[in-house]
Amino acid sequence: MADAVFWALVAFATGTSLVTAWTLGANSNSPPFAPAIGANAVSTMRAAFLIGILAAAGALTQGGAISETVGAGLVNGVSITSLAATAGLLTAAGFMAFGIYSGYPVPAAFATTGAMVGVGLSLGGDPAVATYQQIALFWALVPPVSGGLAYGTATLLRRDDIPETVSIPLLAALVAGIVANVRLSLLPAAPGASQGSVAGAVARAVGGPTVGGVDVVAVAVSLAFAALGFQFVRVRTQASVDRGVKTFLLVLGSIVAFSSGGSQVGLATGPLENLYTAELGLPGTVLLALGAAGILGGAWMGAPRLLQATSREYAQLGIRRSIAALVPGFVIAQAAIFLGIPISFNNIIISGVIGGGLAGGSAGVSREKIVTTVTFWLVTLVGSVLLGFGVYRVLATFLAS
Repeated sequence: MADAVFWALVAFATGTSLVTAWTLGANSNSPPFAPAIGANAVSTMRAAFLIGILAAAGALTQGGAISETVGAGLVNGVSITSLAATAGLLTAAGFMAFGIYSGYPVPAAFATTGAMVGVGLSLGGDPAVATYQQIALFWALVPPVSGGLAYGTATLLRRDDIPETVSIPLLAALVAGIVANVRLSLLPAAPGASQGSVAGAVARAVGGPTVGGVDVVAVAVSLAFAALGFQFVRVRTQASVDRGVKTFLLVLGSIVAFSSGGSQVGLATGPLENLYTAELGLPGTVLLALGAAGILGGAWMGAPRLLQATSREYAQLGIRRSIAALVPGFVIAQAAIFLGIPISFNNIIISGVIGGGLAGGSAGVSREKIVTTVTFWLVTLVGSVLLGFGVYRVLATFLAS
């Protein structure tokens, strides 16, 4: 009987995780391509197809760090059991479903993080205060950093003394330089690390010198990537500014979609980390593949409708303001993946839209809407902790009776 209950919980938790991943694929991974659709750089159906492939690839190659944090780093002294994972996923899914059907801004990262803290404490674990401080600091910095980067980007693109044949390639160089240092699980990593980067892998293969703790070869590789990105977009913009801008917007959307998959999949797979790796003895890649499959399905089946709606909003924003919102999205998502911190991708994008709007003299988002959004973020975080605590207790009491 005990085995039957265990496998029933495994099946239910896995199904809930898949549904969560599907929801993330349909919603959280869609915004990166909306500006390209609004600019007529790509069709809606092709964008949905690309989102699925890119976000799933990001989930497989970058999702491990955040998944481990959600599954094992939020509470000390206990391991998340199959029942606890089920309670956490149910709580988080309930909050996300409420947000989808009500239209209120309920961030998946806040709901999942709070739910897993709640079930972990209900198990008798101790609060991971240091982790909470790191996560809280990162979350608090997202709006000003994203908004600030977007403001700086939009200001650069609005300058009359810097032609778009220069400003757009400069942004492409920045993005390409960061791409060279993106952490991927399929690349050889440094000792003690689980993921490597192109720049790091080349530096270790060549074995170049370090100056002041900085690897010279890694810097050279990053600069080479930046130069290639600059030249590629520069040639396109010189031939046609409109075509060059659309090309950069499409490439940027692709990179951000990839990053969103890596930063979001852990919200669906994290609660199952201990169940799959410790109790079932499966490698972490199996769990990430499960999440990637859910994200792929969500993007292909659920994203087109959302893309059509959001593309109209981005078309009203304009191409330059859209670029200004996506650049910080990429930078912050990769920083979160590197640190293993669960994040709300919509939080980043909203902050970027506001920052880009301020460069034009108006944020484009009412103060009332901002207050409502922040309020629901806090309600989601606190409420998911309390509900997760209670749901686990109810399920544990029911199964014990």
